[in-house]
Amino acid sequence: MAASNVLLTEALVRSRERIVAAAEEERRRLRADLHDGLGPVLTAAASKVDAARNLTEKDPPRASQLLAAVRTELTSALADLRRLVYALRPPVLDELGLLAALREHLDHAGIPVVLSAPEELPPLPAAVEIAAYRIITEAVNNVTRHSRASTCAVVVGCDNRLTVEIRDDGPPGRSWTPGVGLTSMRERATALGGTWIAGPTPTGGQVHVTLPLSLATAVPAPGALRSPAPHPTPAWSPVPVAGRAIVSMIAPAGNVE
Repeated sequence: MAASNVLLTEALVRSRERIVAAAEEERRRLRADLHDGLGPVLTAAASKVDAARNLTEKDPPRASQLLAAVRTELTSALADLRRLVYALRPPVLDELGLLAALREHLDHAGIPVVLSAPEELPPLPAAVEIAAYRIITEAVNNVTRHSRASTCAVVVGCDNRLTVEIRDDGPPGRSWTPGVGLTSMRERATALGGTWIAGPTPTGGQVHVTLPLSLATAVPAPGALRSPAPHPTPAWSPVPVAGRAIVSMIAPAGNVE
């Protein structure tokens, strides 16, 4: 029991360290984007506005040209700002909630996707909600790009745990090669103390992810962060993949924080 507690504590510490490191990396990326992207654009725009003001009476056509250029630059800057906001947290999650946001996204997927879900979900921690949305949308994107599937099914359930499963009908294939998308899914899951596993099956590909409902009490099982296993363990032998995917997110019951 003592040894098991030590392993759990170490796993929890590693998980928290990853969360802190990921948050700090995100701050550095955001600072660089603002400093190197929006900063110069806004500075140049301010200079052109000053120049246009000085030319208003002496050279109105030139002033008009400068103001038109400023408008173009500010439109581009606004697009960059929206991109940064979306990268931090998709606004659609705040506007619609997880299920409605998924419906909106899946309606525009590259292949037909059927979503089955309850009318409502219990309140979820923001980090879990974002991870769920990102993992699901990335998985569906992989299905569209790599699986040669004709349809995809997404099933969401909540019975003392959050469960999401995505299935496709792509043809069986050889083991998949890890890519950016699947790596991102794995990192999002394990950073929250969850598990991640992926692999092909005779009826399509699949990815299983578990996410805790309560981040304050989430403790990864020993070895979960090194070699995650789905719940329940499937009959197939999963391998990390970058292709068609089924996503299953399972979270134990607990107080939502």
